[in-house]
Parts: sequence; structure tokens; C-alpha cells
Amino acid sequence: MKKLFAILLAALMILSLTACGGKTPASSAAPEGSTAATKGETKAPETTPAPAAQGKVFNIYAWNEEFKGFFEKYYKVPDGVTVNWIINPSDNGVYQQKLDEALLNQANAKDDEKIDMFLAEADYIGKYVDSDYTMDITSFGFKNADTMYEYTIKAASDSKGVCKGVSFQCCPAAVIYRKSIAKDVLGTDVPEEVQAKIDSWEKFDKVAADAKAKGYYMTASFAETFRTFSNNCTMPWVDANGNLQFDPQITAWMDQTENYIKNGYTLTAGVWDAEKTNEMFKTGKTMCFFGPAWYYNFCMNNAMDPQDGCVGDWCIVKGPQAYFWGGTWLLAATGSDNTEMLKSIFETFTTNEEVVTNLVKAENQYPNNTAIAQKFADDPNYGNTAILDGQNDIKIFAELAKDIKWENHTNYDQLLNEGLQNKLQEFYNGSVDKDTAMKNFYQYVKETYPNIKLPQ
Repeated sequence: MKKLFAILLAALMILSLTACGGKTPASSAAPEGSTAATKGETKAPETTPAPAAQGKVFNIYAWNEEFKGFFEKYYKVPDGVTVNWIINPSDNGVYQQKLDEALLNQANAKDDEKIDMFLAEADYIGKYVDSDYTMDITSFGFKNADTMYEYTIKAASDSKGVCKGVSFQCCPAAVIYRKSIAKDVLGTDVPEEVQAKIDSWEKFDKVAADAKAKGYYMTASFAETFRTFSNNCTMPWVDANGNLQFDPQITAWMDQTENYIKNGYTLTAGVWDAEKTNEMFKTGKTMCFFGPAWYYNFCMNNAMDPQDGCVGDWCIVKGPQAYFWGGTWLLAATGSDNTEMLKSIFETFTTNEEVVTNLVKAENQYPNNTAIAQKFADDPNYGNTAILDGQNDIKIFAELAKDIKWENHTNYDQLLNEGLQNKLQEFYNGSVDKDTAMKNFYQYVKETYPNIKLPQ
């Protein structure tokens, strides 16, 4: 499966389809013909091109039903159109594999079987926007709004700056701290005071030592802080000459994690391992978790357990660095014959005030709309997240979102980031020494991307 996926990925990045262009969007109506200024001279009426025929089946590829739920609740499908959801799990690359296969067949597929829209995550979105399988959103009349977060536009744009889709959400991420543990370690659980004590990595590391002395862990996974560092890299994984390179932020994470493991400040568990998530119960001994709104709303179920959880014993702060985690982008598939519906969907989930407001109030989403986000941030009475005991998380995220960067991202990122963490985990849990772990990583890079030049 990995071999097939690698082949498909390479094909997707290299092949250029010339036969799957979308139908030309309808132009605006031309004025009616008029009598010429010269008396007795008439001008034939100008003809208006017929609108491009719109399809009756709208196909959407996704990896879960989150956006499907929002779509069915808040979007009015045009009369006569059937929406067909093709959902495959993201585990082991299945979603991308199935999507790639469909995109490779897009040019020859029947109109009702062509992909109209598909979803992509930040980790691999570049693979699709840098291909001919996605189309310029302006080709069907959509324009990004001034209220959208700039990084979400950059993420959906190709190397020439052509935007291929939109995100309905923004995913700034925070430090989610346990108030009772912070109170014991820091002497306070007030967000502003906690932030002042962990607003740099030097301070964060000092608090980790203090927490250990009190019998706590600072984090519950060796990879807990990885995205905070990797989101702030100043150079890509691969330089202009094809050489693998380690950004100082990556090496800083490696040094910090090795130190945390050595001193018992963290666990060697993976981000999604039960050993980590068990630390969310009220019996847990971990002070800090890292994540965006979707993380504590949907992934901290143990903390929400009515008997063994600790709902309300949490708050969020910025922490040492601004970063983001995740996000779902809606991409326009080349060859779609439903461009009017594409435009309508994009507008509904980014600029429709009623819908976007409901995404915040009813769905606990952080919207890709700065104006609506700020409205909630400025509301002294807002705060409907039970796990945070009423804290206005939008207020924190509105500040964090201003500092999110989308720089130096490449199509190599997902597999190299995951590969480094996986190989180093073997070192962190004592299975191999550090030299062996790094040799295993280089071998992984060689097998995954033979074109990358490795350090000698």
C-alpha cells in the first residue's frame, strides 16, 4: 500500500492533465442592443453566451463526517442536485490513496462521477494545490474575502500564488493547562499569570523542572510540543539544491525532548496513545497539553468523563510560541461541472454571517472570518466550552491567530515530520541509541524520497 501511495503521490505531483479543464463559468449578462447614435442606423442586439450547464450530481471526497454534518445542517443544496459523499478513513493513507486514484481518472470519468470538491488537511494540502487537479477559484467567480486569515489563503495557493480553495475554519492552537496542577506548581491558575510564567521555552523548561519536583509531568507525550516548533521553522526540509536540512526549530525540539525524557518531565507515549490520554482523567499528573479548539472539544473525552474526568479544571493560554494544528480546506476539483455550487459553498462557510456565527456558537469552531471571531472575542459574556469552565477561548485564539505563519511549507513536510518523530521515538523509549535512530531516519528518507540528498 505504501508503495502504491508513493507512486500515486509522485504521479499527482508530476502529471499535468490537459483534458480535464472545467467548463467556462458563465459571464455576466451583456447589455441589451441599443439604437446607434446616428439616426436611422441600427445595431444588432448583442448576444449573451449561454450559461455553462451545471451538473445534477455533486461529488465530495472527505475522510470523516465532520464537515458533512456542517454541510447538511447549514447549506441549502440547489433543487435538482444530488450530493454524493465519498468518505474514506485517513488511517494509513487510505483517504489520499482513494482520492489520488479518482483524480487520476478524473479526465475520463463520466460527468456525474467526476469529483467536484474534496477536502484536504494542512499536512498535505500542498500536494494538491500544486497540481492541475485543482482549479483557480477565481475561474468560477469566487473571491477571497478580506476577513479570511491570510495563512489559510497561502495554504490553499500554489507556488505561483493561485488560490485553489478555502478553509471554513482557522486552527490556532494553545497550551491547555490543568488549573489544579498549575495552582500547586505555580501558585496560581489565573490565565494571565500562568502565561507570564511560560511565555518562552526557557521559562517553560524551568516550570517543567518545578512540576517534576512536585510529582507531575509537564507534558504526556514526547511529541507534544513538536508542532509548536515545526510551525515556526525558518527554512524548508529540503533546500534549493535538493539537500536535506534541519531547521534550528527542529533541532531545538529534539534537544528539548531528549532532555524531558532524560529528566522525567514527559512520557514517551505518542500523541494519540492511551498512556497519554489517560493523563486527562482526574487522576492524571500532567500539567500541559497542546492543541486547538477541536482538540479539547473532541479529543479530550477522558477529561469530560462524568465520573473520572475533570471537566472545568482547564484553561488555555498562548504558551511559548504561536502555532496552529490542523484545519480543513475545501478544494475545487478541475473538471467539476458544478462551479456555481462550488462558489455558493465557499461563500456560505466563509462569509455568510449567520452560518459562520452558528459554527462558533453551536459547533465550537474557530471561524475563518476575522470580523465574526472578533465579535465573540469582545463579548464579555461569551464562553460556552464546558471543559474550560466558561473561559472565552475565542478571545485567546483571536490573538494567537494573528501570529500564525505559513512559510517554508513543502510537499515533503508530512512524511518527513512523521518519519523523524517515529524514528526518534525508538530512541526515546530506549529501543535503540540516538545514532541508530538517526541512521534509521536517513534510511527512511532515502526510501521515501530517493531524490533528496542526505548529509554525508
